[in-house]
Amino acid sequence: MPDNKAQNCIINLEGNTYEFPVIIGSEGEKAIDISKLRDTTGYVTLDIGYKNTGATKSNITFLDGELGILRHRGYSIEDLAEKANFLEVAYLLLKGELPNKDQFEDFDESIRHHTLVNEDLQNIFKTFPTGSHPMGQLIAMISSLSAYYPKALDPNRSAESKNRTVLRLLAKMPTICAMIYKKRMGHPVVYPNNNLDYVSNFLNMTFKHVSDSDYQPDPVVVDAMNKLLILHADHEQNCSASTVRLVGSSQANLYATIAAGVAALWGPLHGGANQEVLEMLESIKADGGNVQKWVDKAKDKNDPFRLMGFGHRVYKNFDPRAKIIKKTCDDVLNRLGINDPVLEIAKKLEEAALTDPYFVERKLYPNVDFYSGIIYRAIGFPTEMFTALFALGRLPGWIAQWQEMSTENQPIGRPRQIYTGQTPRSFIPRGER
Repeated sequence: MPDNKAQNCIINLEGNTYEFPVIIGSEGEKAIDISKLRDTTGYVTLDIGYKNTGATKSNITFLDGELGILRHRGYSIEDLAEKANFLEVAYLLLKGELPNKDQFEDFDESIRHHTLVNEDLQNIFKTFPTGSHPMGQLIAMISSLSAYYPKALDPNRSAESKNRTVLRLLAKMPTICAMIYKKRMGHPVVYPNNNLDYVSNFLNMTFKHVSDSDYQPDPVVVDAMNKLLILHADHEQNCSASTVRLVGSSQANLYATIAAGVAALWGPLHGGANQEVLEMLESIKADGGNVQKWVDKAKDKNDPFRLMGFGHRVYKNFDPRAKIIKKTCDDVLNRLGINDPVLEIAKKLEEAALTDPYFVERKLYPNVDFYSGIIYRAIGFPTEMFTALFALGRLPGWIAQWQEMSTENQPIGRPRQIYTGQTPRSFIPRGER
């Protein structure tokens, strides 16, 4: 481990010199610790969008966008996606280590114990208008769990009680997502089958018909869902993870905190990107399916059209998750043998992005959102469900971020600002204005 205070940063302000420590992370990242800047100098930093601000120290996830590296607790995303299942990765994020056989069985059994949701939750669905977006429903349903488990509102409750809340969330999230799908389709709810593993149980609740006694999730689909959930499990201090930390810092209950994370994920610039991908593909199909026309539009700097699902704001070389999921995408499409014109358009776009010099030189490769959207569509999920599935995968990462923040007793988040409004002025009565 490097010395995390190897040197100081010297800042000269108004003729005075101030020193602030330089912090070096375990992977060599460097930061200037300005925690006492305002108290010492009267200054704050201005960093719109927090692109250059480290709001916390964390030992959960390491990401290097330049080199295309993603690791959880030191394990590469490639190894985890290839060798682990989603619950093992969830345990790793929450506990810091991969579980041994006994630890995994205990964790798995504890989650199976909490998969049912209160029957009254079904009444909430009756109040949603037809066609309500799944993310709006998911936010409401998760937040409503705090009404059913009021002890979770106490920030000073025991560690055992907090862990029970974590287990409940992990267990009930697939049930709620499956209920949202079933209600959207107008189908009866399918209850959890705790003889099945976590992912198979979710697929069973989602796609099994009540009258279908012998439904068996396809192993290729189960493997694909496991990989997708793993690839979405955590991604360092992104918009939704930062939201979870900020809301959680107020000591809001975990259900409300995670609901806030879901809300942050909803946006098309974050988790909603995979939905945007399929909507783009549908638009190309509706226009006649001429892929080259839309590729040319994307290359035209005077055309506002942009290809969704290509490139990444963090990864400047390639998205390591996309490399993993591309093969899974091919496996799913080959196994299911789906003849879908939209998916054919996706394949042509992928080929263009991987071979056209314009995209190659700018490193605008297909990202995880591109492939995940294709897989979800092939499996049978409607486009509006994609972001809710993203939330299902991201849940253990959000909880791990919340746990870390809570355990370290980090203070309530309170960003500063530079005020640019009116200076003091006199009030003029309404009749004189």
